[in-house]
Amino acid sequence: MNFYTQQHKHYCGIDLHARAMYVCSLDEHGEKLVHNNLPTTPAAFLRLIVPYREDLVVGVEGMFTWYWLADLCAKAGIAVTLGHALDMKALHGGKAKNDRIAAHKIAVLLRGGRFPQAYGYPAEMRATRDLLRRRCHLARKRAELFAHIQNTTSQDHLPEIGKRLANKANRADVAEHFPDPSVRKTIEVDVSRIDHYDQ
Repeated sequence: MNFYTQQHKHYCGIDLHARAMYVCSLDEHGEKLVHNNLPTTPAAFLRLIVPYREDLVVGVEGMFTWYWLADLCAKAGIAVTLGHALDMKALHGGKAKNDRIAAHKIAVLLRGGRFPQAYGYPAEMRATRDLLRRRCHLARKRAELFAHIQNTTSQDHLPEIGKRLANKANRADVAEHFPDPSVRKTIEVDVSRIDHYDQ
């Protein structure tokens, strides 16, 4: 694990969601300065931290919604670090879990030099990374459909289809290989979805 170990005057932990964010700020001695729930808007966040902007670091868990906050902090000259979600769970554990507790634990981990860092992709690279991730997801879904056709053939103990289904021309009548009308309908759905992925 790579920990954020820099020392600051103020530490801000944020449990960030799509519509709300819980913010907990600590001073260098661990005293709570802010412990508030706010709407997830740049204006609300910037307004809340005005008194604590001097030598402030913001920590947020790397889960889906962090792009705008990282960009906002970078533009405002505020240090921000992205937390590795699985490592953070392993470190702070605990049975009680809510936004208030999570924000405080993030701030405590930051202050104590135990905040596990994740790589925060630069803004100009994020869209390409997200596109590649989406492509991998769709490729897996397509492979699952091919596997379902093959498994259905095996479970009904039917002869091999005998054609390479990756070739679109070989899929036209593949559903006819299955005598049961309900199974045939399922295979038609599989083939139509594969065709859609291939567009």
